[in-house]
Amino acid sequence: MATIFPVIMCGGSGTRLWPASRPSRPKQFILLAGNRSLFQDAVERVAPLAQGGGRLIVVGGAVHLQAIREQLAAIGRSALILLEPEGRDSAAAMAAAACWTQAQDAEAINLFVASDHHIPDDLAFQKAAAVAAEAAAEGRMVTLGIVPTQPSSAYGYIAPLGEGLSEVTAFVEKPDLVAAAQYIRDGYLWNSGNFVVRADVLQDEIAAAASGLIEAVSDALAQAVVDGDAVFLGRRFADAPRISIDYAVMEKTRRASVLPVDFTWSDLGAWDTVHASGEGDVGLRLFEDAENCLVRAGDGVMVAAIGVSNLAIVVEQDAVLVTDLRRSHDVKKVVERLRTVSPRHLDFPRPAEEPLAEGAVRLAAWMRQDALPTWCTLGQNDEGGFEDLLGQDGRRLGSAHSAGVQARQIQVYAEAGRLGWSGPWQAAIRGGLEWSRRVLDPDGLMRARLAPGGEAMDDRICADDQAQLLVALASVAQVAPDLAPEQAVLSIRDRLLDLWPIQGDLQEMGEDRLQAKACMRLLEASIAWEAVEGAASWAGLADRAADLAVRRFIDPDSGHLLEPEGGAPMSGLEGAAIEPGLQFRWAWLLARHARARDQQASLQVALRLFDAGLYGVDPRRGVAIEAMTADSGVRNARARLRPQAEWLKASLALASLTDDGRREQCLVQAARAQRALWRYLSPSGLWRDKMLESGKFIDEPAPAGSLHPIMGAFVELRTTLGLLKPDMASSLELW
Repeated sequence: MATIFPVIMCGGSGTRLWPASRPSRPKQFILLAGNRSLFQDAVERVAPLAQGGGRLIVVGGAVHLQAIREQLAAIGRSALILLEPEGRDSAAAMAAAACWTQAQDAEAINLFVASDHHIPDDLAFQKAAAVAAEAAAEGRMVTLGIVPTQPSSAYGYIAPLGEGLSEVTAFVEKPDLVAAAQYIRDGYLWNSGNFVVRADVLQDEIAAAASGLIEAVSDALAQAVVDGDAVFLGRRFADAPRISIDYAVMEKTRRASVLPVDFTWSDLGAWDTVHASGEGDVGLRLFEDAENCLVRAGDGVMVAAIGVSNLAIVVEQDAVLVTDLRRSHDVKKVVERLRTVSPRHLDFPRPAEEPLAEGAVRLAAWMRQDALPTWCTLGQNDEGGFEDLLGQDGRRLGSAHSAGVQARQIQVYAEAGRLGWSGPWQAAIRGGLEWSRRVLDPDGLMRARLAPGGEAMDDRICADDQAQLLVALASVAQVAPDLAPEQAVLSIRDRLLDLWPIQGDLQEMGEDRLQAKACMRLLEASIAWEAVEGAASWAGLADRAADLAVRRFIDPDSGHLLEPEGGAPMSGLEGAAIEPGLQFRWAWLLARHARARDQQASLQVALRLFDAGLYGVDPRRGVAIEAMTADSGVRNARARLRPQAEWLKASLALASLTDDGRREQCLVQAARAQRALWRYLSPSGLWRDKMLESGKFIDEPAPAGSLHPIMGAFVELRTTLGLLKPDMASSLELW
């Protein structure tokens, strides 16, 4: 049997179900008949049909991306999401799915279903779809025709040529009740709007019937921007003719067939059909001599009805509908009147999302007034040592001091000085460097940790710490060259490379052997020093580290960052823990490498890393999680602060290097990432670090090391926004 790619068509606004259904939350995303939305029911109904190599596809508008992602995540399903820049009716939407499908499998079959139909018997539907798929494999365009239960003017009708699966002799638009009764006597079927067709057949039929449509859709796919599981179709999609599949193809083609089905089906197109499902009531209600009424009310609202019958009572936060169930199709007339009487009630009020530029200005003020002063006073002792932790009340906790934190904080204050901060950055740097000398071994390398009093307590030498010190000294060299003598820097680098040869299998020193992370630090250090000195030796080291990363640590197909096991490349992705934060950090580094070399190869790898990392953004909380599986499932749903900053840095760096539709998408991601980061920050210059799956934070001290990625994100904000919006540069100053 041919491979099936189910396609859920997610357009439409469901205006006849106002006030519960509105453009920003149409009926397919609300609970109308059970504990799941109609969209979720559709996903569960068709997803099993994709087994055997297919993939579930959802076609919808960009405004509904968050709802689609959230509802998929809630039931543990994934899908490719094709997003239209604007609605062009069903023919263009179906063509986009068919074009994408055929690119994956030339013989694949698409099962097109509506996202807002009520079909309680999943098994019956799946059996019917399988029968239709057999005919579709032979080149037929099969629609599922519902055996009518009564005359209805709400549905279109199909005239079959014979019994069972047969050719179609006519498609009929919605008739009046008299004509509908005659159609039923003549054996007509309701047109369910579900189609099964081979992807190449659909393209051929649309190309023959609708001039320019396939060309516009194909161009839109070629221009598409990928955002994790979402594909934003290019602007050419808007040039496709606005036409339904019935008008464009089904009423003209000689390939049309219909399969009669007699399972329960409804499009739940008005409140009377919702009531007839028997599952439409929501919320608290109290009836006194009231019968046959539908009541829907939100949490905390009580609806009392006395002496009435056959009513739909729908209560939303800003509107109440009371209608005779027999007149529920007239709700559409009310919606039309609202366009002039009260347009604000046409849709739900949307919470404002902070734009990128506004959030960046706020972050500049927070860094200048709160974070930087806090961590060089409360967060630095009298002898210059930076604290690893501060309590949420600002108290020092007397913990040990790690070498890595000392280096990171030194870099933060060097960057603050470079950006013009008027606080005591020089004293912070000098104190941090003096304290750090206590952990140097005879070769000038940093031991891992100091006791609270300053005595060395861990003699391990970690490559990551040495590379971090090199990065910090590069920042120091730009503002206080006398504090970063060249000979000391070269000594650290050369000694590091003796222990950690980049020509061979690069390995972290110690037991962990985190090769990819060690290589990442060396690449960052090399890029930083190349920017300071422009020396060929640093440039060559950066190139070798970038080349090693691409060859050894990044899967070319998936864009996933892999950690080799036992010094050998991983044989596959199964079981791998993919960290979105590291995906974004590597994307940022390779973007910087691409910027320094004007090199497209590094940029393309950076984009693949970035796209793969976006699969790790939880749509419900809007944050990057700690770890995902290779198939984009959740491995660790906790969400720490650092990945949000890395997401922001990578988005901005890539936005500065692209100048097409990709730039705009990267800036959208940057705004999302910045809003995610702000969820962690507190007004006192501190932060929370670990967000649980519930959205709550673990109550624990603020780790000093988080200031480093926050500063890195702010530097990228200044760089990118200064490039793209020069007029706002002064508002991002730290002085």
